[in-house]
Amino acid sequence: MVRRYFGTDGIRGVAGRPPMTAEFAFKVGVAAAEVLAQHGRADRSGAPTLLLGRDTRRSGQMLAFALAAGLTSRGAHVRDLGVLPTPGVSFLCRELQADAGVVISASHNPFDDNGIKFFNREGEKLPDALEAEIEALLARTHELGEVTGAEIGEASTFTTNGSHPYRDFLLSHGPDLSGLKVALDCAHGAAYRLAPEVFRALGADVRTLHAEPDGLNINTRCGSTHPAALQRFVAAENLDLGVTFDGDADRALLVDRRGRLVTGDHMLAICALHRGERAVVSTVMGNLGLEHFLRSHGVAFHRAPVGDRYVHAMLRAEGLTLGGEQSGHLLFLDKAPTGDGILSALQTLAAVRASGKPLEAWFDAITMYPQTLLNVRVAPETKAKVAEHTHVVAALELAKARLNGEGRVNLRPSGTEPLVRVMVEGRDPVVIEQVARDLASVVERAAF
Repeated sequence: MVRRYFGTDGIRGVAGRPPMTAEFAFKVGVAAAEVLAQHGRADRSGAPTLLLGRDTRRSGQMLAFALAAGLTSRGAHVRDLGVLPTPGVSFLCRELQADAGVVISASHNPFDDNGIKFFNREGEKLPDALEAEIEALLARTHELGEVTGAEIGEASTFTTNGSHPYRDFLLSHGPDLSGLKVALDCAHGAAYRLAPEVFRALGADVRTLHAEPDGLNINTRCGSTHPAALQRFVAAENLDLGVTFDGDADRALLVDRRGRLVTGDHMLAICALHRGERAVVSTVMGNLGLEHFLRSHGVAFHRAPVGDRYVHAMLRAEGLTLGGEQSGHLLFLDKAPTGDGILSALQTLAAVRASGKPLEAWFDAITMYPQTLLNVRVAPETKAKVAEHTHVVAALELAKARLNGEGRVNLRPSGTEPLVRVMVEGRDPVVIEQVARDLASVVERAAF
């Protein structure tokens, strides 16, 4: 079956425009309730219970209410978690023994976008097969029988008496940060309250940036996709380090004292050595410098396709626990079933503190190759086919030849946006920049 709606990270689109409308979200709720009732561990009535969280986008409430209406209309029960990082919903699926979780978020995407992402009862992303079943049922929801009376599901708000279990989980995996001056860029997103609370509770002297969401400013010139403001702030204020999250806080990047960006590749290397890993999983976008550094320390290196679900699958297949992406989406499968930005930052800082070396010393020790990444906007219907175009195939071979065996070229469609990503990596930054631009130009002409 060709999947029309579900991508590598759930369903995404411009909020208010098909498919990301309230009407569509309602249908997704209906279909999900039916599929999960058949496959999930349900209560005695046969009705699954789902946890529902969202980020700070204005459209989040519209889509969450519509989705909840669809779920409850088919007998499912919904517990509304409100604004919460995506990994918090994942964690609570297991903690509260829910049948599934669903997050309304477009993660690092621009404000206009939104999305719907499901987790299973273990807090892992819903398997492809179940997503396919939900998608197949979307066109047939009108064929379903009536659900009336006491069979209609209940919706309730999740509340706590005192501390939040997800906050407690993060604190239990965080190091003593006393004496550290830390800046947090919360991207006006889901971590805007929780991340500062956690870092302060661990002893850090915290300065917050972009922690005033208004429903419209999530990821706007801030957060992990726009780290420049944090880099300048850390250096200007003479802070020890900075941490920047994306809109739903499932990824994080660090900034060292000198304002240099510590990527997910750096974080993966630091954690791998601290944890004594025999092997890690990165992606085809992982820097050659990361691979060389790890291999020089006896750590085997595996590459998966881009997307945390593929990193997760390879970790499981290889019996490993640590993997991640350059974007700062790291997986610690011995700690959590999905990527968690706050957890990743805390685990990296735990490794740094245990080493006795400051973050900037680690940055200097891990030599990364220059890498250029260009995003080429394409028509959505041609995104998956661009790499097969005759001119693009020829340009790709020419690009590889120009690097003369001292670099890599990667061309891939984005799993979440109408983009084709062109990545070129090599020793000479001038050469890779020109190779990337030439290849991107061919892709642009071939995509329309």
